[in-house]
Formats: sequence, structure tokens, C-alpha cells
Amino acid sequence: MGGIAYGVGVGPGDPELMTQKAIRIIRENQVIAVPGKEARESIAYKIAVAMVPELVQKELVPIPMPMARDRKLLHGEHLKGARLLESYLDQGKNVVYLTLGDPSVYCSFSYLQQILLSDGYAVETVPGVPSFCAAAARLNLPLTEWDEPLHLVPAVHETRGSLREPGTYVLMKASSRMAETKELLRNSKKEVFAVENCGMETEKIYRGVEEIPDDAGYLSLLIAKDPAGKDHAASFE
Repeated sequence: MGGIAYGVGVGPGDPELMTQKAIRIIRENQVIAVPGKEARESIAYKIAVAMVPELVQKELVPIPMPMARDRKLLHGEHLKGARLLESYLDQGKNVVYLTLGDPSVYCSFSYLQQILLSDGYAVETVPGVPSFCAAAARLNLPLTEWDEPLHLVPAVHETRGSLREPGTYVLMKASSRMAETKELLRNSKKEVFAVENCGMETEKIYRGVEEIPDDAGYLSLLIAKDPAGKDHAASFE
């Protein structure tokens, strides 16, 4: 029997936000895959090891995940990563892949997951606290109320668009094009908030577009809401 590949979300940054199931799965298995060339330098690893200290003694398998837009190049790297995981699964070993946030939201594991499933391997995902939920909590900010929609957008692909739809926008992956993203937010007339390195010792909170630095780090998430006082009230008659 082949092993099972687990995609385990470790949450956005605060180790205490890891789920009990994630902790249990990590503890019960010996082979731990981590995105990046150096497993112990991975943020996901650093979060997990804070709650599972015995992780330092497990077999760590780094899976390079380059930041690139060349889909052909990316697919080739994803195939390499999947084949490496399969080499352990073929030995009957389970593999736990650690990922930030939740494995279903803009997650590198999803690419490996598709290949593994296509190749006939067993895959299970363990959800984690998504970064935008954690950021909203740190801001004491409701993401949505009553009938407001929630738009989850990768900012790197949205800077030439607009934020015209009503409701709340969550802009992820904005750091590489922060200046353009800020201009988009200015034009939207929405109330803007941002959290950098949510839940970590280096966490920073920004309220308003002008507070957000153009060089905000990779783990920066922006929230744009309709202005306070906009009528979303409903009739309860």
C-alpha cells in the first residue's frame, strides 16, 4: 500500500493558531515536506516547530517552489516536487507537506496535489486558519456584514483593473507591485487596511493607503472595505 500525502495548513504566522489536527498529523508522521530550498528556513517550518518541537528530528524534504510567471517552468518544477513526494509514497511512507495559511487558498501544495491525484496517489488536506481571517481578527474588523460579498483577489494580477464591485476586497500577493496596488486602492475610494507578517514578532498594522510602505514584505495582506456608514441595512419588517 502506498503512503498518504497530507497538505497541512499551519496558519498565517501565530503558532497558537495551528489546529490540533495539524499538530497531530505532524507528530504522527516522520517525513515532512517543506516548500523552499532550505527546509529549516521556511516560515511554515518555523511556525510548526514552535508547536511540535520534535519536528527537528524528523526527515525534512525541501520542495523548491520558484517565484515565476512562466507557467511551463513552474509546471516542470511542480512535476519534480510531485515525483519526489511519490518516491516516499511508493515506499509506503506518509508525507506531510507544510504550508502557510490554508492549503486551498493560493497554495503551492495545490499544484502538487493535482499531479499526485492524477497519478493515483492518496491525498488529504488539513485546513488551516487563512491569512485574511487572521488579519481581520488582528484589525478587529468584520470582513463582511449582512449581504456584502467578499472578493478574494491576487493583487499581482489586479493592478490594471478596478475595485468597483460592492463589498470587501482582500488583496493577496501584493508586495511585488505594491505601488501600483496602492494607486488602485486610492482610486477605489474604499477604506484600506493592511497587515504585514500577521501573528509574527515582526507584525505591522497599517490603517489607510498612505501608511502602507511601498516595500512592505512578501507576507502583506490588504483589505479594502466600502466606506463606513454606507447603507447595508436591511428591513426586518
